[in-house]
Amino acid sequence: MYHHYGSPCCFLSYDFPCCICRITKFAGQSPYMETIRKIYKTGIGPSSSHTMGPRNAAAVFFAQNPEAAHFHVTLYGSLAATGKGHLTDKVLKESFPEGKLQIIWEKEIVLPQHPNGMKFEALDAHHKVLNSWTVFSVGGGDIMDDHTINKAVSVYPHSKLTDILHWCERNGRTLWEYVEENEGSDIFEYLGDVWIKMKESILRGIENEGVLPGSIHLPRKASSYYIKAKSTAGSLQKRTLLFAYALAVSEENAAGGEIVTAPTCGSCGVVPAVLYHLQESYHFSDMKILRALATAGLIGNLVKENASISGAQVGCQGEIGTACAMAAAAASQLFGGTPAQVEYAAEMGIEHHLGLTCDPVAGLVQIPCIERNAIGAGRAMDASAYAILSDGHHRVSFDKTCIAMKQTGHDLPDIYKETSEGGLALQI
Repeated sequence: MYHHYGSPCCFLSYDFPCCICRITKFAGQSPYMETIRKIYKTGIGPSSSHTMGPRNAAAVFFAQNPEAAHFHVTLYGSLAATGKGHLTDKVLKESFPEGKLQIIWEKEIVLPQHPNGMKFEALDAHHKVLNSWTVFSVGGGDIMDDHTINKAVSVYPHSKLTDILHWCERNGRTLWEYVEENEGSDIFEYLGDVWIKMKESILRGIENEGVLPGSIHLPRKASSYYIKAKSTAGSLQKRTLLFAYALAVSEENAAGGEIVTAPTCGSCGVVPAVLYHLQESYHFSDMKILRALATAGLIGNLVKENASISGAQVGCQGEIGTACAMAAAAASQLFGGTPAQVEYAAEMGIEHHLGLTCDPVAGLVQIPCIERNAIGAGRAMDASAYAILSDGHHRVSFDKTCIAMKQTGHDLPDIYKETSEGGLALQI
């Protein structure tokens, strides 16, 4: 087992702090929040935890063992259960020299730290183990091990939205200004690139047609929804366009295209769909959209810190639920909502997805994942409207709803947490 000083990650150059140095629940350290850049990461679909995370881990391990004659990767729990449908084996094979990798699937073994466990081994020509490393893909493409000293940079001084709202009230400022205060103004340059990538995935998805890869032969629908929207008017047209945009990004993800996690690959269609729809319909400036992205990223960060954005850990409530909360908060801000109303919208996004299972058919990020992105975008708009109509006061806070999500995820049977062993996954 590698420790931080001398771990493979320490020898690589990254734009952000060491990708395996984010110890939260593993070491029981005091809470902190990192940059929202970790919520928005450009990558290749279909799964941030099953493709992006393993790819990152494989790159780290191979960089430290380039002379090894053979490599073994043992996948545990959810990674083994749905890895083939999520293309985990494909990205791992691409990360090592051809013919040198053996993948071992252990879906019945779930490591106690996290359901998405991997053990990398480097072997010599006589198959003697030279090095080994157990690492976990914890959602959004992030990885960590269980012996890592916390070296990540804490960007935010608060980890509860209630405390952030108090800061906003004391200083007469908004949530996006809180982000800028702690991240610096250059965060908007980063978010500008994120917004470009999001729009590109929408436009590609609307243009592309045909059948998605995989055993269920699911046809793309974004293009037809977009065309049908043109023959309608009023609120029906707006809702149809919203669906089309969400489908477009989700289908690009399912096809292994380039998307932005928001907060994950499986839920990547919700935030771009809502923001693109609002910009097209109400002509919000790019700067206002970037500020909305900042607020959405803060909401995603809070869920990641206080609950989870990993479907393998808490079910789809952590993915689509979080994405809906992010989009609802962003929309409320764009429509002039107060910080309290933004908080309320985000809370509803989580609350009304509590208990949502992650049960992908055939282990693919297609059914029900793609459709859930479209419905999640619609729910985000509804939550935003409901919050704006209120005065922002309500009984159950966003922070308490995050606690409820975490507990609900803990109580969900494993068959409903990205294993394809229950629910809808058994019906087709």
